[in-house]
Amino acid sequence: MFYALPLHADQAGSRVVRVGFVSPFSPSSDPRNPTAAFWQRLHELGWIAGQNLLVEERWAQSRYERLPSLMAEVIGRKIDVLVTYGTPAAIAAKRTTHTIPVVVAAMGDPVGSGVADSLAHPGGNLTGFSQGWDADIGGKWLELLQETVPRLSTVCLLANPDNPLARDLAGKLQAIAPARGLKLQLIEARTSGALPSAFERAGQAAQAVLVLPDQIFLGSREQVTALAARHRLPAIYTVREFVEVGGLMAYSPELAVLFRRSAEYVDKILRGANPGDLPIEQPTQYQLTVNLKTARALGITIPESILLRADEVIR
Repeated sequence: MFYALPLHADQAGSRVVRVGFVSPFSPSSDPRNPTAAFWQRLHELGWIAGQNLLVEERWAQSRYERLPSLMAEVIGRKIDVLVTYGTPAAIAAKRTTHTIPVVVAAMGDPVGSGVADSLAHPGGNLTGFSQGWDADIGGKWLELLQETVPRLSTVCLLANPDNPLARDLAGKLQAIAPARGLKLQLIEARTSGALPSAFERAGQAAQAVLVLPDQIFLGSREQVTALAARHRLPAIYTVREFVEVGGLMAYSPELAVLFRRSAEYVDKILRGANPGDLPIEQPTQYQLTVNLKTARALGITIPESILLRADEVIR
């Protein structure tokens, strides 16, 4: 996790700081590349574990109800800043503390979910980075499925009803689908144990699946992609980590970039910046990732128009 880079006198000071890091996942299911990018960047900025940086890590094991108590626990350790990610975690942090600075490395709709007054001026003690999930990117997900699956008429939306972002996105997608000639079927799963039956229903009701953002689904990404393959359902995902383990395609901001920028925000706060004055940044570019091995297994030919636009093709 930590890297042996030199600490320069003009970087971090000699004082020791304490950072709380609360992950919605377990250590084994946490997306490693983004979190490694966070710690790498923090180290580059001069904050070195065991020297001037103490880390209080906690893991929610993909159980949203644990987030508030874990955050309260690390706050009790007299941390200087709290780092977390995901919309449910952002909401939990907002409710847990009004004084400790909070940096959310990736969240869906900061203003709509009530964690920020505005993107330009979040106010309060919380800032971070939005993943830019709105009706526009939702339309792009549907467009990519239509280009990939001939004569597509019905798409299953896999959503966790306990996730406010997923509920909001499902509503926006339902509103724009008729103009694209699509019918959407909402199928809900609150836990990883509910996924097999959810995919069985999806296989009966739809020709493709859009897996909406959720930490439980991301933490169970190998199970999700295996179920999509078993039921021969082309699926599009909202982060590329699914495609790395056999998902068909993803269109998303790059999480590692957001996490590196989050480390820079933590650095600014540790040097005295007010989190409420740091704007919540939106992604400036999105990444299209396609898995040709999965396409072949599904008997799908990915159109040349998609391959030419893809930022990464897994062969």
